[in-house]
Amino acid sequence: MKSSYIVKVLSCAMLFSWLLLPVAVCADDPVTFEIEIEVAPKVLNIESQGEVVTDHTNISYSLVDGATVLLNSVPIDWWKADAQGNFVAKFVMEEIKNLPGLVIGGDNLLTLIGTTFDKEQFIGTQYIKVVKIEPKGK
Repeated sequence: MKSSYIVKVLSCAMLFSWLLLPVAVCADDPVTFEIEIEVAPKVLNIESQGEVVTDHTNISYSLVDGATVLLNSVPIDWWKADAQGNFVAKFVMEEIKNLPGLVIGGDNLLTLIGTTFDKEQFIGTQYIKVVKIEPKGK
């Protein structure tokens, strides 16, 4: 009788340990939170002579580890704080123009990701239009 009881207790313990395993594994994963972004230009002309794509955010400059920031896998070129103390990311426009899968004449999703100094991950998304208009006189 005792051995039957012990087997039942051990079976229950094994069952519950499997249920708790995902919690234990996920406990060390970094926290991800969403931020707002505003990409400039909102319309990206593949033929333009522009040099920078700017990404304004609503996250405090002092929180962000700038070197970790990517826009659709393109590494950040440089960063600064705006007048409100929020993080502003700058990317080389040519690298954004060369992203694979851009739809000319359509809306394209840009995703900004990065990490805070506290190792929390953040993400922000915005659609921009991509066009191909040659300047007059070319």
